[in-house]
Amino acid sequence: MRRLASLTFKQLRALEAVDRTGSISRAAEELGLSAPAVHSQLKALEQTFGCAMLSRDGAGPFAATPEGAALLLAHERADAGFRLALRRIDALQKGMAGTVVLGVVSTGKYFAPAIVARLRKVCPEIEVLLQIGNRDAIIGALQDGALDLAIMGRPPREPVLDALSLGDHPHVLIAPPDHPLVGAAETTPDELLRETILMREQGSGTRILATRFLDRIGEGKTYERAEMGTNETIKQAVIAGLGVALISYHTVVEELRSGRLVTLDLPGLPIMRHWFLLHPAETPLSGAARTVWQFIATEKDSFLPHWPPEG
Repeated sequence: MRRLASLTFKQLRALEAVDRTGSISRAAEELGLSAPAVHSQLKALEQTFGCAMLSRDGAGPFAATPEGAALLLAHERADAGFRLALRRIDALQKGMAGTVVLGVVSTGKYFAPAIVARLRKVCPEIEVLLQIGNRDAIIGALQDGALDLAIMGRPPREPVLDALSLGDHPHVLIAPPDHPLVGAAETTPDELLRETILMREQGSGTRILATRFLDRIGEGKTYERAEMGTNETIKQAVIAGLGVALISYHTVVEELRSGRLVTLDLPGLPIMRHWFLLHPAETPLSGAARTVWQFIATEKDSFLPHWPPEG
């Protein structure tokens, strides 16, 4: 350890230059030093390790001894590491590198991975960690400072957030294609409330929206409901004929396109909400987080499925 403490970059640069040029005078000229200064660096290096680092055959060029060659190899590897660190620091300062934790409500997991994949191509040194959860979980993570950014629906009152609207977020009523109400010009509230309504768990934004809608159109009437923990489970249950569901259009795009699910018409549908990109207002964005924010803001129109469906 004492040897390492005595070792300096000037000594290593002097050793490398003399070994490469074969001459102390040429090395001195290249380094912008005097020949005695280079000789002094080499002498200090040899005193530190107790052995010769350079040798020469008569009046021939200087060349590294086996000990000197070992030290030069270590210097080369260290130099490469430092150059990599400098590039990394530069990228971090420019917001082109770093780690960003992006929280996304469960409904958004159908398009969020595409955002991350496209960002990786543009900024390969930015690592985006996706954290998926229901609305309550994402709000809790924002309050705890565990997220740099979040994508969700209506922003909560707490914590205080900066918000950017990303686009429309329609919610539709889905049923299997052979459901008796399919093809009706318009489903009535009473017809809907006679169905089993499949809902997400407590704490889900979709659950809150569906409950408010059904309470409004039902005017206090009761209805049968079944709770399920994920959008995927709800979709499969509707396809199997276990009930109908009010769900984000963005979670059922492919099923509607393929005909495995259909939408039912009802006054007040679709319910139109909005997607928002959020970050805690009191926490400054890191360079990488700012880059991700700007990327999502710029590309927002390209990753959300359009409503109404094209074609």
